[in-house]
Amino acid sequence: MEFGSSTAVILFVIGVIVIGIKTLVIVPQGYEYTRERLGKFAHSMPPGPHWLVPFIDSVGHKINMMEQVLDVPRQEVITKDNAMVAIDAVVFYQVLDAPKAAYEVANLRLAMVNLTMTNIRTVVGSMDLDESLSKRDEINHKLLKVVDDATSPWGVKCTRIEIKDIQPPANLVESMGRQMKAERDKRANILEAEGFRQAAILKAEGEKQSVVLAAEANKEAAFREAEARERLAQAEARATQMVSQAIAQGDVQAINYFVAQKYVEALKEFATSPNQKVFMMPVESAGLLGALGGIVELSKDAMAKQPSGPLAPPPAPRRPPQVGQS
Repeated sequence: MEFGSSTAVILFVIGVIVIGIKTLVIVPQGYEYTRERLGKFAHSMPPGPHWLVPFIDSVGHKINMMEQVLDVPRQEVITKDNAMVAIDAVVFYQVLDAPKAAYEVANLRLAMVNLTMTNIRTVVGSMDLDESLSKRDEINHKLLKVVDDATSPWGVKCTRIEIKDIQPPANLVESMGRQMKAERDKRANILEAEGFRQAAILKAEGEKQSVVLAAEANKEAAFREAEARERLAQAEARATQMVSQAIAQGDVQAINYFVAQKYVEALKEFATSPNQKVFMMPVESAGLLGALGGIVELSKDAMAKQPSGPLAPPPAPRRPPQVGQS
């Protein structure tokens, strides 16, 4: 009897311990468990220890309440301009309502993956290839809005969706490379033509300034030349007046002045003629030198006899002596 009673006590204690272990539930931090009573959801259990009613309560689902990362596998998508591209993405989400995440959808992760893949086809299929490659932020924003609205009844909040890679086919990448090279060559040719244009404009401006300055210089030279001719004309007029006065006074040297001047001019014309390289003519050197000496004497006499006031009237010519008078 004593052995049987002690065995019963031991079995009772073991049963109590087993039941206590089965009914005590410790929920870790970052999780929530759902309590099911007789197969029906009762409430959720936050982190910490919880006691279940034996044979009545049970743990339904263990929900991770932390933010999680979901990889979306690579898939082929056709763009609006019929280009085939391979796209994969990553989704960041967090469960906000554990009962909804447990009982509103059978497999939360699979449902989110399929939903994201479907919407990637929709969003990228409505864009051209160039837009899909250059507007990733716009694709991410559209996907996030659509997926977040669709998963809101499941008690899930999508915090971010990022396109990881968009891979066009190899032949399309090669064509894009050739197009980019052609575009760069076009820009380079435009810049080179613009440089030639600026150089031509600057050259024309320089030539214009050069012509203007040359015209100014020619104008100044013409003015100086005219002034020199005017002074020369005044000097010749003065010399002619002096010679005329000398002739009026009966000075023979004045006549020699004109003869010598014409003589020298004639020799100059012979010397500068393009058709004559060598010429021979009799020249009376003594007569020429005498005429030149007369010119010098005439100049000295004119300077000595030049009055300080206005010019005196010329004297009356002398009459030659008559033959036969005594």
